[in-house]
Amino acid sequence: MEYQTLTYSTEGRIARITLNRPERLNAIVPAMPREIRLAVERANADDEVHVIILQGAGRAFCSGYDLKDFAEADVDTPCTQSMPWDPMVDYRAMKGFTDDFFSLWRSHKPTICKVQGFAVAGGSDIALCCDLVVMAEDAKIGYMPARVWGCPTTAMWVYRLGAEKAKRMLLTGDTIDGRTAKEWGLVIDAVPEAELEDAVLKLANRMAGVPKNQLMMQKLMINQAYDNMGLANTQMIATLFDGITRHSPEGQWFKHYSEEKGYKEAVRMRDSGDPIPGSKSYKDYK
Repeated sequence: MEYQTLTYSTEGRIARITLNRPERLNAIVPAMPREIRLAVERANADDEVHVIILQGAGRAFCSGYDLKDFAEADVDTPCTQSMPWDPMVDYRAMKGFTDDFFSLWRSHKPTICKVQGFAVAGGSDIALCCDLVVMAEDAKIGYMPARVWGCPTTAMWVYRLGAEKAKRMLLTGDTIDGRTAKEWGLVIDAVPEAELEDAVLKLANRMAGVPKNQLMMQKLMINQAYDNMGLANTQMIATLFDGITRHSPEGQWFKHYSEEKGYKEAVRMRDSGDPIPGSKSYKDYK
């Protein structure tokens, strides 16, 4: 199988899925979620594979959705519609991406995410769908679009952190480093970047010695507990809210500001800590 956005390889009982857009910090484009799902399905269908490692090529794991063109262009897409907008068009598109990412969680074989550099915005959605996350100590994770123009559709922050720390992250849009993520229990380990590959391989090899049926049963049992807590309903609400954030008054301001000033400047403003203007105040804010 040929992929546009990632590579797939196996060595012994371990499969590696590598996001492969290093020139864009492995930012997500429309083809990537589906290719992640296909690669996970490929690993699950391979009787030799026991464990899946997900990683990113180059300086970062994933910097989120590649939104520059979407934000700066004055064109309609399912996720950036003219007003009035159809929320179900938006939901169908984003729920498809969410389900593709969640193939990592639903995988019958364990998934480990290896994070260097950044796992932010949509990149954090992908990372937190894996069973275990190992970060470089100085890597950053967070969901900055929580400030405007986004809601994490996979909704894994609350399930991994609990309500208080999830609110701390999503009510500020802050990022934290690997050390803090480990201290908070968001990720299983954080090590110096030079030791990251060895730490991930040690963990993968430890699990790779376990029979596939044992791995599958343990995952299904644990995941069922999360399903019983309403994970599917939470994701439905989060994905609907994600669409609303892009079409709210503040979301409309962010889109207009990106078109005029550029996406990079709009992100700088979003993350600065200054109040987010609404669409009615856009002309005054220029």
